[in-house]
Amino acid sequence: MTLLSYQVLKSVADQGSFRKAADLLGLTPSAVSHAISALEKELGFTLLNRGKNGVTLTNYGERLLPYVNAVLNSDESLQQVIAEFNGLKQGKIKVGCFSSVCTNWLPDIMHSFQEKYPAITIELFQGTYDDVVYWIKNGVVDLGFLSVSSAEDIPIQPLYKDPLICVMPKDMKRTESGDSITVEELRNYEFVTQRESTDADIQNFLKEHNLNVKSNYHVVDDLSTIAMVANDFGICLMPEMVMNDIPYEVDCYPLEEEAYRIIGIATLTPDSMAPAVRTFYNHVLKYYRQEEYGND
Repeated sequence: MTLLSYQVLKSVADQGSFRKAADLLGLTPSAVSHAISALEKELGFTLLNRGKNGVTLTNYGERLLPYVNAVLNSDESLQQVIAEFNGLKQGKIKVGCFSSVCTNWLPDIMHSFQEKYPAITIELFQGTYDDVVYWIKNGVVDLGFLSVSSAEDIPIQPLYKDPLICVMPKDMKRTESGDSITVEELRNYEFVTQRESTDADIQNFLKEHNLNVKSNYHVVDDLSTIAMVANDFGICLMPEMVMNDIPYEVDCYPLEEEAYRIIGIATLTPDSMAPAVRTFYNHVLKYYRQEEYGND
């Protein structure tokens, strides 16, 4: 088994196609097919399902891929260490994030980081909390942004406290008066809700306060949720950061009982990151961590 065979397997798995993997690696499709066949012969089991609709990993392939990622990540780390010894800052960083961090933070983080370290490439992966957790644990990304409550057993450094707020249709008549929304008032409305993997902190708030919300609308992303609210299908709870780039006209109210999600940056190996990854991690901590989280 060679490093090239691992690169070929990962590329085919990512692209779902021998031809696309070949284009990415600068090889011919026959060379890619030969490399996979040779690897399968050496291992003694099939790694890929070949079909008319593309290529997918077999069960054995899926179980092997995290270890392949680990080998490739180790090689990238080695190359970064060698470059660091030679006084260079270079390499590739793979970063996972969820929607509101992607739209509110990542453009600024990436611009400011690459101004200082132009030889370090950032590859970005956007998904749900569950996606980012999976990517970190399986070596798809080097680190990722998560809410603390969704990080499971992954080490995470808190960065920012993001308040939860109540979002209502514009000029909706409320059942109670006041500048904020009480838990008891929330019981009077129908909700638009998201899957638990996309709003774990909101689900935790609802469970903590025994809010068995009524909802016929179960959507996936923040924008769809707000669109449903703006069109009078219900209300929702939403992290304040999400509302920074929402185009719909809605009314937002703070919750009387303080609630928030804590956003952090997570990695499996905070004490042994590759040099470029460590540089990015420290850049985020220096410029984007609130003062209350300043001490590790």
